[in-house]
Amino acid sequence: MSDDRVLPFEGIHNFRDYGGYPARGGRLVRGRLWRSGQHAGATPADLARVRDLGIATVIDLRGDSERAAFPCLRHEDFAGDVLFHPGETASLQGQAAHAEAADAIRTPQDARDRMIRLYRGMAFRDVLVGTFRLYGAALAERDGASLLHCLAGKDRTGLGVALVQHLLGVHHDDIVEDYLLTNTAGNIEARIVSQSQSLADMGLDDATMRVVLGVEAIYLDTAFAAIRERHGSIEAYAETVLGVGPAQIAAMEARLID
Repeated sequence: MSDDRVLPFEGIHNFRDYGGYPARGGRLVRGRLWRSGQHAGATPADLARVRDLGIATVIDLRGDSERAAFPCLRHEDFAGDVLFHPGETASLQGQAAHAEAADAIRTPQDARDRMIRLYRGMAFRDVLVGTFRLYGAALAERDGASLLHCLAGKDRTGLGVALVQHLLGVHHDDIVEDYLLTNTAGNIEARIVSQSQSLADMGLDDATMRVVLGVEAIYLDTAFAAIRERHGSIEAYAETVLGVGPAQIAAMEARLID
């Protein structure tokens, strides 16, 4: 998959199109399925470009404390709806998933182990589930392009995107490829600088910080395995927990598969 799915911005990181992959009965549409990190540092040019994408729905996976600390900027002509479930989506109040994982770690292996533990429970966090439900309903019911984002656009966003891609029949190899694109998308050094200040305060060295701010296939595989252990399948989890059953999946297919 070519890098043309990654859009360059000055103050928004990890902004990319997660459509275009082969899916059940066709291919995910391009230009309608966007994902990114938060937009608190967006420049006026960034805001104009987001507006020009014609995004009708923004699904914000962050918690209330993150939204208060990093309010997303919008162009004055931006007309999309912003959806979120109130509350905290991380178990430690006000922290993004990667910041939560950084607590009490000192080495790269510590970081990997902590991220794996975090992913094991991520799909079952009540407030995050609430916003995932809004996400599923939006894709099934709302017209126009959508944008899914959290703080860094890699963990909560990565899991949400992977779930939708799976439900639409995208091959697991392509799901993992899209997930891992976080590690190469856009200006990586600028993204690390933008997200690393609080982590540096925790005493993390550069190698450990890069593990915390990146993704690995085992993280996503851990989340999917935990879902299957509790519910038997991703489809059963989607229907019973997220309210995304066969009818909703069929509606997504009609809107999102060419």
